[in-house]
Amino acid sequence: MPIQTGLLAYGMSGRVFHAPFLQASPHFALQAVVERSHKAAADSYPGISSYNTVAELLADDALELVVVNTPNDTHFALARQALAAGKHVLIEKPVATTVAELDELLALARQQQRHLLAYQNRRWDSDFQLVRQVVESGRLGQLAEVHFRFDRYKLALNPKQFKEDPAAPGSGLSFDLGPHVLDQALSLFGRPLRHRFSRAHHRPGSRVDDYFHAHLEYPEGLHVFVAGSLLTAAPGPAYVLHGTAGSFQKTRADVQENQLVAGLSPTAASYGHEPTGAAGVLTLATEPGQFSAEQLPAPAGNYTGLFEAVYQTIRHGQPFPVSPEQLRWQLEILTI
Repeated sequence: MPIQTGLLAYGMSGRVFHAPFLQASPHFALQAVVERSHKAAADSYPGISSYNTVAELLADDALELVVVNTPNDTHFALARQALAAGKHVLIEKPVATTVAELDELLALARQQQRHLLAYQNRRWDSDFQLVRQVVESGRLGQLAEVHFRFDRYKLALNPKQFKEDPAAPGSGLSFDLGPHVLDQALSLFGRPLRHRFSRAHHRPGSRVDDYFHAHLEYPEGLHVFVAGSLLTAAPGPAYVLHGTAGSFQKTRADVQENQLVAGLSPTAASYGHEPTGAAGVLTLATEPGQFSAEQLPAPAGNYTGLFEAVYQTIRHGQPFPVSPEQLRWQLEILTI
């Protein structure tokens, strides 16, 4: 039976990252959305119920799953409301802005016998899926140094005031892009033995961080560096890995966001496929002073995998790929 689902917002996130997948999957029925002013969802999804407030949507007894896709500073309060109303919750990053908030949500979910699930969609990016394949293949030998970056160039301040307000929980780049790259690193390497985190702001007039850097230390001398910036006009490789047997580099080339913004359906044959020339490069030492380079194409990116995992967890009790422990580790690093 399809999971009856409601969205708490229908801005870019709702239109691009959620509604198309909920509509395309036979496992979900997109039934309702909160639209406080402009009513646009019905143009693309005829018959959808459009509520004026979150309270009205949560009072809809037919809904089983609620997607919390609202501004960062509202995630905790709205997820708590949804769980208290007896709904399963799929919540965008950051799930919370403190470990205490996360623990409160997890405790409430257990009490209500409902699931709190994190929308960490970047695990299903094409480029990161290739990184995971390379790491799990063991072809690099024992890893020594790993770099994950998420860079953009946006000198102007964000017109959305809550993103530039230091008093708003979850503001700044570290809580915007940081959860993406930290989740990728933690999903591959687990909880670090030690970690250091720094942030800075450089854009004219900025009061929130537009740069962050994390150094994660692991057993056997593995050092993982995670960073992001809004002042990178010429991004280099987003993924750089060095091990005893060689190195791997990959640009950030996932096309899903651009395709979805352009209106491409996630069921289209061309969906998720990286452009020609975006392959990763695996360089292995063959003998002293000799190296062999191999082009590795990435698998197609597909956020459908995340929604399939949501369905399997809610309907069949399968463990969700993003564990509560990983969410807690992420917040431990972000709130240091």
